[in-house]
Amino acid sequence: MGMTRIRKRVMASGLALAFAISAPVAATADSLADALVSAYNNSGLLTQYRAVLRAADEDVAVALSSLRPVIGWSGSIDYNKTRLKSSSMFFPTTSDGTSVSLGIGLEQLLWDAGKSKLTLEAKKEAVLATREALVGVEQNVLLQAVDAYMSVRSASETVALRQNNVRVITEELRAAKDRFEVGEVTRTDVAQAEARLAAARSNFAQAQGDLVTAQEYFKAAVGRLPGRLSPPPSVPATAKTMSEAKAIAVRNHPDIKKAQHEATAADLAIEITRAATKPTITLNSSIGLEENFDSTNFTKNFGVSLGASGPIYSGGRISALFRQAIANREAARASLLVTTQSVEREVGTAFSNLKVAGAARTAFDQQVRAATVAFRGVREEATLGARTTLDVLNAEQELLNAQASLISARNSEYVASYALLETMGLLTAEHLKLKVQRYDAAAYYNQVKNAPASISKQGQQLERVLQGLGKK
Repeated sequence: MGMTRIRKRVMASGLALAFAISAPVAATADSLADALVSAYNNSGLLTQYRAVLRAADEDVAVALSSLRPVIGWSGSIDYNKTRLKSSSMFFPTTSDGTSVSLGIGLEQLLWDAGKSKLTLEAKKEAVLATREALVGVEQNVLLQAVDAYMSVRSASETVALRQNNVRVITEELRAAKDRFEVGEVTRTDVAQAEARLAAARSNFAQAQGDLVTAQEYFKAAVGRLPGRLSPPPSVPATAKTMSEAKAIAVRNHPDIKKAQHEATAADLAIEITRAATKPTITLNSSIGLEENFDSTNFTKNFGVSLGASGPIYSGGRISALFRQAIANREAARASLLVTTQSVEREVGTAFSNLKVAGAARTAFDQQVRAATVAFRGVREEATLGARTTLDVLNAEQELLNAQASLISARNSEYVASYALLETMGLLTAEHLKLKVQRYDAAAYYNQVKNAPASISKQGQQLERVLQGLGKK
């Protein structure tokens, strides 16, 4: 009867291992949505690319300024001292005088064959391309946050699994020693249990190290260390077929949109180089005032001039720039094709990975159920003397391996679902409906594209925009 109680106690501990993976995790406030919001708000990479976008916005303002008049002023104070000596004078005479001049000039481009307007359009295309690059960065940041979240979840479950395994094998070892004391098993059975316990402790220590690594990865991706993580919600809907996923990606993926804008800008660059061969007509006017302190007289002047200029010979520079623009256009169009093909290939790979991960999760789930039944059977047979301690330990290890594989498979399937969203161009704060203040890429552009002449007023307006974007 005493040995029966020992075996039942060990069997109950072993069954705890079988159901460890299915134990519910207490829900906490630290959800996947919380992690994604923190990643969006804390990402230094997003901050960097937003600044890059604002710099590109300024290029539009710079290009627009070439179509507007340029007004400048100039001023000077001159002091002159003259010494005059002639043959009829014994002593030389000196005279000095101070004069002040002030002038205002205006220069206005009248015609340059559309070069300035084409340059402005090219800069706008560059802004649109940079916006798409920012969307791509946003997708990468959110996908990394999902991966980090699931890595911590997986590592935490593995630690619990390994810790439970140590407890179970400790009970196995204690039972083996009890049975050895009554002569039911040999010293070999005890040694086998001791060896397996040492291996379990090593695996537990490794799992703890993996959890610390996952937590540091979470901190880098999200911007803070994780607390207790709640189970992830259901994955947002994705495409049902690979063809549907590819069609969505071609319409939405930021890399494709970016390449499209770059190709358009390359087309405009050819027209810009063509316009550079045409003459430029400018209007210049000035008004000035000169005052001599040693006289009551002063001078006013006003002038207007119409100028034209154009290239005659530039040493082949303009022709080379034109050929270079053509080559760049061909490269941009080829890049668009390659990018589209690459995105479609990535969609196909992501879709396949999701299917494989789902099949693996289903298979490992079945393996866990079968290994649980097998473990129960071996333990029951061991109580009847039909199985050895090694048989029990092996069945226990098979169940443990199946449970660990199931944890990994669940993690892989979940991350693969979000990876498919990323390849489709849908892994954004807007599509996921995250509760964040989304960065308005057009706000700064709208302020600077028609920048007023007053620097102080513009500075105040931009200050308010940056405050609204959370940069101040």
